[in-house]
Amino acid sequence: MSAPTVTRGQDTAPRSRGEQVASAPLLQRLAGSPWSFLLPFLLVYGAFLLWPLLRGFWLSFTDTALNGSGGAFVGLANYAEALGDPMMWNALGNTAFFTVISTVPLVLIALAMALLVHSGLPGQWLWRLSFFLPFLLPVATVALVWKFLYNQDFGLINQFIGFFGGEGVGWLSDTGVAMWSIALTTVWWTVGFNFLLYLAALQSIPDHLYEAAAIDGAGAWARLRSITLPQLRGTTVVVCVLQLLASLKVFDQIYLMTMGGPQDSTRSLLLYVYDVGFTGYRFGYSAAVSYLFLAIVVVISIVQLRLAARRRA
Repeated sequence: MSAPTVTRGQDTAPRSRGEQVASAPLLQRLAGSPWSFLLPFLLVYGAFLLWPLLRGFWLSFTDTALNGSGGAFVGLANYAEALGDPMMWNALGNTAFFTVISTVPLVLIALAMALLVHSGLPGQWLWRLSFFLPFLLPVATVALVWKFLYNQDFGLINQFIGFFGGEGVGWLSDTGVAMWSIALTTVWWTVGFNFLLYLAALQSIPDHLYEAAAIDGAGAWARLRSITLPQLRGTTVVVCVLQLLASLKVFDQIYLMTMGGPQDSTRSLLLYVYDVGFTGYRFGYSAAVSYLFLAIVVVISIVQLRLAARRRA
């Protein structure tokens, strides 16, 4: 048997593990690295979140129409037009009003419901189910049910008022009442989610705190004020932030129940973005309004989180 031939200049020294990996094909190298686990997430994140975000931001600087025509770069013209648009400000005011009248009861009522269930009320499973069940309903079902209840001619609520001699109310046709009606529907529909968060937080409070307070003679109100509410402070911050963001993004129930009427009294900012983009065919302008709204939401969220952190400190 002849000895293997060694070509002059060929590297015959054994390669290290790092050199072998570096010389392997790209896919083979990725298969053995941590990036192989991150790559699917990064691809999905880039395709469905990052790319639409950047694409929408670019569209806000163009005059692109819904059918793809136009597309010329117009700089900050869309943003300047939005800041001077009275309909945009009216929609923003409606959104802020809805956020205030829905967020406060959604936090307070959820806390009261959780305290009631946690107090040892008989039939707890029934209370938990009845409080959380509306949250499982789709928005279309909720809108249909409440449109029937709010109907001015044969709605159940006006029938009840008429039974006691009162006059019917235009729950969805009166400009001063319509937004309150939508807020009431939203509270009924979504309060179960906040209720669950508070109930889980209540169950995590150590019993020995209440036992020590009882030994010291603290009553129910003192225990609530000195133990329960401070222990729920973190949960309250989370609930407030989540509810604030959810209320600012209100769209579905308004679209299905009033289409922004009457007289634009319930048109939210997202509904205005939808109307401008898909009815007015102005994609670029609607993208600019969307990013202005995004900036407002981010600023409000940062301010709220910093205020909460300062209170905790």
